[in-house]
Amino acid sequence: MRLEAEAVVKRFGAFAALDGASFSTGGDARVVALLGPSGGGKSTLLRVLGGLLLPDAGEVRVDGQALPHDEAAALRVLRQNGFVFQGYNLFPHLTALQNVVLPLCEVHGQPRAVAEDRARELLARLGLAEHLRKRPAELSGGQQQRAAIARALAPRPRLLLLDEPMAGMSHAESERVVEMLRALKGRYTVLLVEHDMDAVFALADRITVLVYGRVIACGTPEQIRGHDAVRVAYLGTQEESV
Repeated sequence: MRLEAEAVVKRFGAFAALDGASFSTGGDARVVALLGPSGGGKSTLLRVLGGLLLPDAGEVRVDGQALPHDEAAALRVLRQNGFVFQGYNLFPHLTALQNVVLPLCEVHGQPRAVAEDRARELLARLGLAEHLRKRPAELSGGQQQRAAIARALAPRPRLLLLDEPMAGMSHAESERVVEMLRALKGRYTVLLVEHDMDAVFALADRITVLVYGRVIACGTPEQIRGHDAVRVAYLGTQEESV
């Protein structure tokens, strides 16, 4: 999947969260990370690219086709994408297994037996095989986030959007998720917003840096590491490295 944004603007009142941002994932399935200081527009761009927010100006294209600016079309786009947010967003009254199975059945129309097999497989790969019957309140923050990742992956989305997926995880839990995402390379296009720099540079094929709603740099991890404008804007110094 090739995902592009051209001169996208998104305002919240008088505040421009995105101010003419342009972006491209490139042509192949790959992991693309969005970096930048807090308030730079990363999460807003992620939501616009995924169809959760409609841009006020500019254009988003998927495989060369512009996405219409209407809510019905956005809902159709959403069904093709998988989202993970730092707040987990699990249903509190459902078990980990049910949280993955329910959307597969109700949203994607899969038979329950098929959905349960898929859910068990993913939860096991994420180290949750012994926690299938636990509700979110009985899980640690990292376990809840891994269940949310399983839920996002379950329908085999074309695009996987991850907004700080390692939030609340221990180092060991983050490493498990990094390994799983690395194994998905070439099968999904992944957009990643993450403050864990080790995870970003271990996973990303390409990095885009936003500051004040504008893209200031885009390139490979090696190129971004040595980019002077990124050092100044993101770290506040030219002596430190990303």
